[in-house]
Amino acid sequence: MVKICCIGAGYVGGPTMAVIALKCPSVEVAVVDISVPRITAWNSDQLPIYEPGLDDVVKQCRGKNLFFSTDVEKHVREADIVFVSVNTPTKTRGLGAGKAADLTYWESAARMIADVSVSDKIVVEKSTVPVKTAEAIEKILTHNNSKGIKFQILSNPEFLAEGTAIEDLFKPDRVLIGGRETPEGFAAVKALKDVYSQWVPEEKILTTNLWSAELSKLAANAFLAQRISSVNAMSALCEATGANVTEVSYAVGKDSRIGPKFLNSSVGFGGSCFQKDILNLVYICECNGLPEVAEYWKQVIKINDYQKTRFVNRIVSSMFNTVSNKKIAVLGFAFKKDTGDTRETPAIDVCKGLIGDKARISIYDPQVTEEQIQRDLTMNKFDWDHPLHLQPMSPTTVKQVSVAWDAYAATKDAHGICILTEWDEFKKLDYEKVFESMQKPAFVFDGRNVVDAEKLRKIGFIVYSIGKPLDQWLKDMPALA
Repeated sequence: MVKICCIGAGYVGGPTMAVIALKCPSVEVAVVDISVPRITAWNSDQLPIYEPGLDDVVKQCRGKNLFFSTDVEKHVREADIVFVSVNTPTKTRGLGAGKAADLTYWESAARMIADVSVSDKIVVEKSTVPVKTAEAIEKILTHNNSKGIKFQILSNPEFLAEGTAIEDLFKPDRVLIGGRETPEGFAAVKALKDVYSQWVPEEKILTTNLWSAELSKLAANAFLAQRISSVNAMSALCEATGANVTEVSYAVGKDSRIGPKFLNSSVGFGGSCFQKDILNLVYICECNGLPEVAEYWKQVIKINDYQKTRFVNRIVSSMFNTVSNKKIAVLGFAFKKDTGDTRETPAIDVCKGLIGDKARISIYDPQVTEEQIQRDLTMNKFDWDHPLHLQPMSPTTVKQVSVAWDAYAATKDAHGICILTEWDEFKKLDYEKVFESMQKPAFVFDGRNVVDAEKLRKIGFIVYSIGKPLDQWLKDMPALA
């Protein structure tokens, strides 16, 4: 029986290993993590992450050929293939602070693998890492290996979208495996390919050299984020000219060279990868003497920040240039629907912007806890991907923020509503009931274009939808610079 161990039981490691266990019953899979609460949750009925379909997959395999454990060294020692899916956060201090990836956890994992191994192993990069990380890992494994054990490093980046991760794993667009172009490297690539080929068609398993695989992950996320920033830049122009961004993006997406995906205008992109990976790409470009290329990718981040600032300014200007002591209902805090993940969610910056103008915020999200919301609003930038994020929250809370149990409680007596996550339930609310319970004039600021603006205007709302033609009220109250 082939034994696989994955170091890191997070959003990537947990679902990926669960699907491998389901699709490869002859493979024994162990997911290990030093976080006792996280592993306890994986072994319970309340998994630590929300992902449609994940519960069923875990329950089918757990205890059979899928195991979750804190005994990291034991399972690494016994494994034939070791996936490393630890955090690669953005550095917060020192050389490359604010851009470069912090490989502290990767280095620690590599040293541990070298220390406990008693047999040859294939070590697989599953985290998003900078180009040439494999070279550094090889050096650590080689120089800490006094037992003559042979290690082969592979890059196998994940291309999952949260909310559809299980579906993506069942039917991936592609599986990418990068390895050394040596006989040993080719053999390692084949060993991992044999695992995936048990359910993924051969033509969808791509093999490259190590550096191409590492860079492909950063490039894919940069291209996707670039599309979002492009359509968001157009949304500002649409508002200024009376064009409708939905119609523009539909027309553009009909071009077969472009396609329709990732052309929905919004308050901005979030998640654990896009911003972090682009900043990493910027740093790599700068380090390789490519300042013009670095500047190009920086602009994707700048437009994303601009979109969030523009949204907050529109709220404030529309509500008589102040939201001081006004109640603003925030519907949705996760960075996208069908996930409880709040990492880099635009809601954080929007809420902080409103709080800075002394608004009172009432937040409702069906999958995000009050503890998580308060933690996110009191945390420093980039701290979310460090161990601090896994520790109990400090007593510090934002007094201007309350968390409601449903959308109707959040919107009661509110002056305005901000829709920041495209949860389906927000499309189905009884907005006449909502309108009756709100202060007047009642505002809706739709950061995801999920509501029918004309229907809401007939009820009596003043509605702002990103990239859509402005009603007269908004034209009379132009957005602040």
